[in-house]
Formats: sequence, structure tokens, C-alpha cells
Amino acid sequence: MNLPKRKSTRLKGYDYGAPGAYFITICTHNRKCLFSNIVGAIHELPENKLTQYGEYVKQIIEILSDRFNVSIPKYVIMPNHIHLIIEIHNDDEKRAIRESPLQYHRTVIDKIVGFLKMNVSKKIHNTDNKKIWQRSYHDHIIRGEKDYQKIWEYIDTNPLKWELDCFYNDERP
Repeated sequence: MNLPKRKSTRLKGYDYGAPGAYFITICTHNRKCLFSNIVGAIHELPENKLTQYGEYVKQIIEILSDRFNVSIPKYVIMPNHIHLIIEIHNDDEKRAIRESPLQYHRTVIDKIVGFLKMNVSKKIHNTDNKKIWQRSYHDHIIRGEKDYQKIWEYIDTNPLKWELDCFYNDERP
């Protein structure tokens, strides 16, 4: 059976291993709310309470800069997705990570997302055997300070937007 090929969402010809900042969004399988619960009254700032699965995500995010030559200056773990700003640095010394020779074509961002998904899944599958992640991820190359600040603010306000969307749509997960 000939299935249609998936269309790549990556910017053609762009080196995703190049130093710079990237906004990454990773979603759960079927958008299931697994990682946190947004709680709080609509007139207060909502609290984003991580579930055990969300704690696993946090643990892995916090070791990414030790494993790769990157910084994660901002992230948020939402009920059914994660937003991260990943900054890639230009220090080849730390980039030497043992990997299969068949994985030479993967970008640094691909490796980071793969590492995150794989290690969170391992922790979860110790207690539960369910599909966790949506295939692939969304990326945005951050272009300039204004773009960076806009994304930073978006990450900061994402829990509030979640709560407002649920309130106005009367759809709580």
C-alpha cells in the first residue's frame, strides 16, 4: 500500500544545528492531558500543578544542558504539550555525543527532542504502558530580540490562556 509521505515542517536548507534560539512545542498523543493541571479562579493567576508525568518531563528538561551544548532559559509544561526555548551554543567540544553512525543526519534539535521523549517515556513505562507523544514536534527559529521577547511572554502567559480558553469554552480537561 502506498501511503502519502509526510510533509516536513522544517525550513528547507536551514541548519538546525546552527547557534541560535529555537521555540519548540511538543504535544502529547491525541492531546491527552498527562503532564499538569491548571487550577485557580479566573480572577487569579492560575497555578500549573505538575502531575507525576509532568515531574518526569521537568527532570529531563533540567538535564538537557548537561547532555547537549544548549541552554533552556524558558519552558512551560502544560497539560498536553510543552513549550521550550532552546539556545544552541557554538562550542563543538561538548557536541561530541556517542550515537549510532546511522543517526548522522539528525540535527541537534532532533536529538534533543528525541532524548526528551525517549527518557520521559522510559520513566512513564516503568509504571504505565501508554503512548505518550505525538509524532514529531513544532519548531520556530527565533529571529531577533523582539521575536524572542514575544515568545518568552507567550510561554509565561500560556497557563492563563489555558484557563481562559477552558472558562469561555466551558471545556475543562
